[in-house]
Amino acid sequence: MSVTIVNRVATTIGATEHPYMTGAWTPNFDEIDAPDLEVIGEIPRELDGVYLRNTENPVHAPIGLYHPFDGDGMIHAISFRDGKAGYRNRFVRTKGFQEEAAAGQALWAGLAENPARSLRPGWGAQGSLKDSSSTDVVVHAGQALSTFYQCGEGYRLDPVTLADLGTESWVPADGISAHPKVDEATGELLFFNYSKQAPYMHYGVVGADNRLKHYVPIPLPGPRLPHDMAFTRKYSILPDLPLFWDPELLPRGLHAARFHKDLPTRFAIIPRFGQPEDIRWFEAKPCYVLHWLNAYEDGDEIVLDGYFQEDPQPPPLPGYDAKIGRMMAYLDEHSMKPRLWRWRFNLVTGETREGPLDDRILEFGTFNPAVAGLKGRYAYSTTAKPGWFLFTGVVKHDLETGRSWSLPFGEGRYGSEAPFAARPGATREDDGWLVSFITDMVEDRSECVILDASDIEAGPVARVRLPHRISSGTHACWAPRSALNQG
Repeated sequence: MSVTIVNRVATTIGATEHPYMTGAWTPNFDEIDAPDLEVIGEIPRELDGVYLRNTENPVHAPIGLYHPFDGDGMIHAISFRDGKAGYRNRFVRTKGFQEEAAAGQALWAGLAENPARSLRPGWGAQGSLKDSSSTDVVVHAGQALSTFYQCGEGYRLDPVTLADLGTESWVPADGISAHPKVDEATGELLFFNYSKQAPYMHYGVVGADNRLKHYVPIPLPGPRLPHDMAFTRKYSILPDLPLFWDPELLPRGLHAARFHKDLPTRFAIIPRFGQPEDIRWFEAKPCYVLHWLNAYEDGDEIVLDGYFQEDPQPPPLPGYDAKIGRMMAYLDEHSMKPRLWRWRFNLVTGETREGPLDDRILEFGTFNPAVAGLKGRYAYSTTAKPGWFLFTGVVKHDLETGRSWSLPFGEGRYGSEAPFAARPGATREDDGWLVSFITDMVEDRSECVILDASDIEAGPVARVRLPHRISSGTHACWAPRSALNQG
């Protein structure tokens, strides 16, 4: 394996026992090129494209309590072609990253701290956080787009070289939320944002030419904290969830999230290029949903799948002081207890029907993007380690029959979100592969695993050794070679 350290970023982080700055979450500071990776097994020659994962890699000692979502964005990319693989990683050079590099210290307090401790004005719905662009990454209009946990500016990178292309020009003043959605059928990107100023939410559509085509308000009763959205071929679905900042504390500058269990969950369903007067509102059981799966039209109904949290305010995890214990609980799926859930909205009667599809604790789902906005058969969710934000395996669901199959990654092996990469010319929805990075704490290394999506329980068809052990992180995506900007 040929490895070149392109850059070593200076850090002010010293010895620490913070649970999300050590172990599987130990940050990386080296930017590396490794064009010829060692392969165990055989990479399918039809697998042609890039797998991108965004991770949180804090560079400077934090102001107060560090939250892992505060970490500086780092994109890890593995490129497959002709049965071979190459790797590189780069920091997302956000404005905040560059200002802190110049200052030689952290300038912004994070999600778990009082925002008044920040030394500079910030970004996001709070207006005080650093936009670290460390949450999600998608490929749209031939380029990679990284995003921030709340609402940020959106940063573009070359999806192959990871060259810094700066902030996205079309992003509105209120930014874009963590999870813009790419519709591969049209090439459009759908997004929303939220803020503390009326109307509190906006929704937009960016064309395949990377130009803003549509941007309208979605009026809400007050500031909210949605994280994700969904779409069908005709409609976009935007949630109004009853977990949001305490309105009595906001005037004092305190951002304390509360679950208002006496309020229903509401869904705004709007035609893709609709106006505010076209919105249809539906009510459902109080809950919080961090991530949605797919949605589709079924006769008079719209069907939406996601991960339902009945009580998203768990007590602090024991064994820590109260503040860290609370943060640990909010990162622990076994505290939040998300379940795969289905909602059905009748556009004629206005009725909502809903219920569980599985009773296991599952989250961070993916599916074949060819069926985005259409009725699909298969979904792929992750399991998690109790007490931690670490992925321990994959569960495949057949949504037609109710069958499921599981693959644990193994003791001390923690994966990443596993997007679906379709086999060229495939005629079956699950004819393709799941791709995931694995951080192996037993062997003290990382690798990329390729799973046959039609038979995940058979284990990896190939394991590709990475040149260093990478930090755990949040979201990932797959982009076929045809979707990449070759210019």
